[in-house]
Amino acid sequence: MEIILKEDIIGLGFKNDIVNVKSGYGRNYLIPTGKAVIASPSAKKVLAENLKQQAHKLAKILENAEKEAAALNGVSLEIKAKVSATGVLYGSVNTSTIVEELAKKGITVDRKKVVMKDIKTVGEYAATVIFHKEVSVEIPVTVLAEGGEFEEKKAEAPKAEVKAEVEAEPVVEAPEVEEEAQEEAAE
Repeated sequence: MEIILKEDIIGLGFKNDIVNVKSGYGRNYLIPTGKAVIASPSAKKVLAENLKQQAHKLAKILENAEKEAAALNGVSLEIKAKVSATGVLYGSVNTSTIVEELAKKGITVDRKKVVMKDIKTVGEYAATVIFHKEVSVEIPVTVLAEGGEFEEKKAEAPKAEVKAEVEAEPVVEAPEVEEEAQEEAAE
């Protein structure tokens, strides 16, 4: 089913886009809530005329989106969270957390414009802020352990595992296998 979106819907499209959706999603959710209309030939003509008349306004919206994106260029976030001994967060870092951290830096962003998966472990991630269909900014997000205890354990643990693997490798059970093969061949 073809519909015309009346507002931005992250993951589906932007205002005035013509998109295909399943008929149940369109008829039961998008159209009744006023987020879309059916893309009939007459609705497409009206859309084309509106876009022609709004071209100047749309250029200003794009310009404002570029200014907002410029404010986020070079911004990176460091979030400290409580972490278990294995590096798993108690809770998660989500879009609301990202918006709060940006607000602490004096940057106001709508939570619905931030796209990312929930973060549940310590590490480096990226959050994307979509201002306009042509303008988006990727923000690096580093999640750290609150006390710094996990980082030390994490740095020491892989080295110990690697040494254990290296020590385990020289002890090869291949001669036993060869002896068994020779015995079977002799029989």
